[in-house]
Amino acid sequence: MYDLIIIGGGPAGLTAAVYAIRKRLNVLLISKDLGGKTNYRLSLPWVEDYQVIKGLEIINKFRNELEYLDFARHIEAVDKVEKKDEHFIVTTKGGAILESKAAILATGTRQVLMNVPGEKEYAMKGLCYSALSYAPLFIDKSVMVIGDADLALRSAGELATVAKNVTMVCTDDKLLDSPLGHKLQQSHNVKIIQGCEVVEVQGDVFARKLVLKDKAGKVNEYSADGMFVEKALTPNTKMASGLVQLDELGRVVVDSACRTNVPGFFAAGDVTNSYAEQVLVAVGEGAKAALSAYEYLLPMI
Repeated sequence: MYDLIIIGGGPAGLTAAVYAIRKRLNVLLISKDLGGKTNYRLSLPWVEDYQVIKGLEIINKFRNELEYLDFARHIEAVDKVEKKDEHFIVTTKGGAILESKAAILATGTRQVLMNVPGEKEYAMKGLCYSALSYAPLFIDKSVMVIGDADLALRSAGELATVAKNVTMVCTDDKLLDSPLGHKLQQSHNVKIIQGCEVVEVQGDVFARKLVLKDKAGKVNEYSADGMFVEKALTPNTKMASGLVQLDELGRVVVDSACRTNVPGFFAAGDVTNSYAEQVLVAVGEGAKAALSAYEYLLPMI
């Protein structure tokens, strides 16, 4: 039995694993890959080898350490996490059953995609998925934001402070009935296109155009320097949905020390209800989760 199992190999999980190893815990990190969202970098025609998040260097060091310590990692997706008596049972997709005294969930989120032709081809090549991370790259550029929820509104608001012009594409106007929505409607550099859906992404090496279709079936093309798909973020909590408390968005509810409502079960990073989906925030949360788990385990080891 392990002292600690960490589920997820992104910034939060990698940080937690390194901290746990340095605390001399018998730890195992389980993930389908190492690096999480830091494995994907945005390419733009006017930017050369730009690393948006400087924490990437830290993550690469942590990843290299885990790759060297092969006994501390298990590369496979997790199917289910359960608690039995005072320990946790983690079942992987391949059927492996692993047990631990404590566990950290750090599985992050996944973007809701448009699922249209061209999206996969141009993903991270002018077609972006996080204005929170990449907005500073679009100073004096033209951008489009696709989405109908708060995430799209927040992204358009942030981009409007730096971009030359912002075009919002939404199917209805419900999200515009808010203070930020009213501000965007009055902004000189924001255009809002309602009642349209994206049917294709076009480009060359990079995404250059969005093809939109309105309710009457009319098709129009819109050019932009970049496009942001900001439909929603879905927390990867399915494997623990019957175990731990989730909020209305499906995120794991944690306190300031990354503790959940289940003793011995911790969570860190984007999968939780903590603020801001950022690599450096996840790194800090991963460190906190590992230290909290260590404090919990100390009487048992």
